[in-house]
Amino acid sequence: MTFKDLNLDKFLWNALDDMGYTQPTPIQVDALAPVMSGSDVVGIAQTGTGKTFAYLLPILRTLPYSRQENPRVLILVPTRELVLQVVNELEKLTKYIDVRIAGVYGGSNINTQKALIAQGQDIVVATPGRLYDLAVSRVLQLKSIQKVVIDEVDVMLDLGFRPQLMNIFDILPKRRQHIMFSATMTEDVDALIKDYFNKPKFIKVARSGTPLENIKQVGYKIPNFYTKVNFLLEELASAKAYPKTLLFVRDKRMADRLYLKLEEAFPGQVDLIHSNKTQNYRINSINAFSEGKVRMMVATDVMARGLDIDDITHVINVNTPRFPENYLHRIGRTGRAQKEGTSIVLSTPAEDAFLEEIEALMGVKVPIETLPEDVQISKELTPEERPEAKEIFNPHKWNKNDEDAPGPAFHEKSEKNSKVNLGGSYRREIAKKYKKPKTRGDKNYNKRNKRK
Repeated sequence: MTFKDLNLDKFLWNALDDMGYTQPTPIQVDALAPVMSGSDVVGIAQTGTGKTFAYLLPILRTLPYSRQENPRVLILVPTRELVLQVVNELEKLTKYIDVRIAGVYGGSNINTQKALIAQGQDIVVATPGRLYDLAVSRVLQLKSIQKVVIDEVDVMLDLGFRPQLMNIFDILPKRRQHIMFSATMTEDVDALIKDYFNKPKFIKVARSGTPLENIKQVGYKIPNFYTKVNFLLEELASAKAYPKTLLFVRDKRMADRLYLKLEEAFPGQVDLIHSNKTQNYRINSINAFSEGKVRMMVATDVMARGLDIDDITHVINVNTPRFPENYLHRIGRTGRAQKEGTSIVLSTPAEDAFLEEIEALMGVKVPIETLPEDVQISKELTPEERPEAKEIFNPHKWNKNDEDAPGPAFHEKSEKNSKVNLGGSYRREIAKKYKKPKTRGDKNYNKRNKRK
């Protein structure tokens, strides 16, 4: 089957031809009719199977030409990078269609975005926080919204966007179509569907949590972080073996540590991206990695959903993620568009339980390989890995549960401290001298009494 066999129009066919796409993925085929019908839709498919096009194509196919000022389609995504990605895909698909598109997100000048919205838009792609700010300021009117797409909703809920989502839903028109696609389903997502979706049609191309078959998975048991660094220095030395590698870590501090080590060993070949970096820095880093100017990128989980970069050959989980869904989204950055990819997970003893949860979600065991003999085992520990120092015995420090511990301090008050506070002699003398006016308005009462 090709895109020409789907119920699209020549404008979309021509745009897809220009992009080099000829064959639709199963989720794109199955989602077309339900989304075009106007029903609420929930789609489940693996990361990297074209879920963005699965909702963009039917929306554009049924979006009539209009010059109204208020937007008719709202697409909510969790990160700034994903806003830019969806806007980029929309611009390519609407090459031959007159559709106005705006992307708004936090961390950028809100006045610039207000001016953009005021020009009149058909489709708005936004992060929840910035969208709500624009709606509250009355610059963005949501009364004409007909379709609401919630992309990567589980990440939004993990990032604490639930209050903003609830507020946005409350100010949207009552009659609207909900569209949601994800690789994984959580209890919070199920609750959201029950609260706001109206008899949704479920499209399941794969079971929730199923990894792509074209991604080779392998794991290594490693004692600590700096041994992981030694392993990476050995493995990544060959640019031919690792031409385009994405390394995921747990948090910003770990990302900075790893970046400094890799940059020292491979100067000019590594870049870094996490939420503390400015928007321009993040955009430039993604572009450099996408264009092949650097062959390694260190990123945090917040970035896992917003990175859609072609031809990533390897994804390395430097830290085994605490939540199994994050692992699936991480490894989904490789093996996209039916290409081959490799995923490596490095697990410490403290992370073994996380790996077991990941395997239970996927229904697949990750093959564990032996650590190469030339990898040096480090005894250095990060602050997070160091054991907590405990005080064995301190004779000057009593535990309240000890039998011979002294009781609470107590002594009789001195005569001076036993006196009752009557407000001070000065205040009493002043009150006695000037009295109090008999009535609230008799301001001259004290003066008359003084003359007497």
